Amino acid sequence: MLRERFMQELKDAMKAGEKRKLATIRLIQSALKDKDIEARGLGKEPASDEDILALLQKMVKQRQESAAIYAANAREELAAQENEEIAIIAGFLPKQLDDAEMREAIRAEIAETGAASVKDMGKVIGALRGKYAGRMDFAKASGVVKELLAAG
Repeated sequence: MLRERFMQELKDAMKAGEKRKLATIRLIQSALKDKDIEARGLGKEPASDEDILALLQKMVKQRQESAAIYAANAREELAAQENEEIAIIAGFLPKQLDDAEMREAIRAEIAETGAASVKDMGKVIGALRGKYAGRMDFAKASGVVKELLAAG
């Protein structure tokens, strides 16, 4: 489903003459093609929508890091370009959970999985990945899971 959306957005950007959006969607498609080639080499299926969402999140994170570096080095035009790309890529992601929603989802998952200690962290994170792919920052979530399980 996301693949079709990329194609439609690409066509729309071409018609509207939106150069930044066009270039960014091409970057997404290129990264997706690389991921599909890698999967094929391993004998796996092409990337699923869940894999694509993870790829998009990774692309956003890379651009956030780049924008921060550019801003720190007074390269505002490059930081602005990265921020524009972040906005375009984020437009393909579902609404991200805010911190309160993330904590609530983690608490519910801890209760549902019966996790009792930090040893059960993998079980909780695995369940969260299944339910909240593309909607949760799992680097941040793992810290919250650890904190809640340690507080027990």
